[in-house]
Amino acid sequence: MPDGTTTPVRLFPGPDEAPVIVVFPGLGIPAGYYEPFAEELVSRGFNAAIGELRGQGDSRPRPSSASTYGYHELVALDFPAIFEVVRERFPAATPFLLGHSMGGQLGVMYAARIRGRLGGIVLVASGSPYHRGFPGIHAPRMLVGAAAMSMTANLAGFWPGDKLDIGGFGRQSKALITDWSRFARTGRIEPDGADIDYEERIARLKLPVLSVTVEGDDLAPESSAKNLLAKLPNADVTLWHQPQPLGHNGWIRDPAGTVDRIVEWIYDHT
Repeated sequence: MPDGTTTPVRLFPGPDEAPVIVVFPGLGIPAGYYEPFAEELVSRGFNAAIGELRGQGDSRPRPSSASTYGYHELVALDFPAIFEVVRERFPAATPFLLGHSMGGQLGVMYAARIRGRLGGIVLVASGSPYHRGFPGIHAPRMLVGAAAMSMTANLAGFWPGDKLDIGGFGRQSKALITDWSRFARTGRIEPDGADIDYEERIARLKLPVLSVTVEGDDLAPESSAKNLLAKLPNADVTLWHQPQPLGHNGWIRDPAGTVDRIVEWIYDHT
């Protein structure tokens, strides 16, 4: 990356001209954790790739007080670099972007930047962190927690998730946590340093979108997922609820049922 960051891209080849599903992790989850999911996709006749979020997993360096990247830098710099690797390896494959949790939020932003030049977007356990999209006591907890995380990150110079294991987010850039916290407080995608109006550009997207919610997922409940989808009024949206109680992350290591639905949806849109 321009700032010297190195980020690996994991590639899982299937048939040359089959679609390639490019997976982006959630906050604090290393790309390697998604390998069983990618292997399941390959077993169904697809190509797959997993991009690491900057500063996570095998990406180096780790976030520190010198880290200045947030949502905008990830989708304006990192995502294009990752997709360049994918295009070089799978030149004949139509790319579908699959985002988990924050990876889905970033995926929607990236699609808006490139004006939807994808086969479609798959959002799994991914929603808006806007506090009003959470039921009951979870709403004020999200509001207070987001503000506290932003304050802590600004005081420390980064989010010390390796020492404060709150939410399993891991160590993160101050700017990234600030962007996430603003999203959680306001419900709007307005990252620092943005060079476009993401909200306006996202609203124009017309590509197919599959949103998968998961039973037992308190971090991205159906109401949260619908808040994110509300930003896509012109997209061709399909919603599906995974009835297995796999929670926010369990579907990654127990992927068969979720992949069944994703494969069916991709075949319907290719």
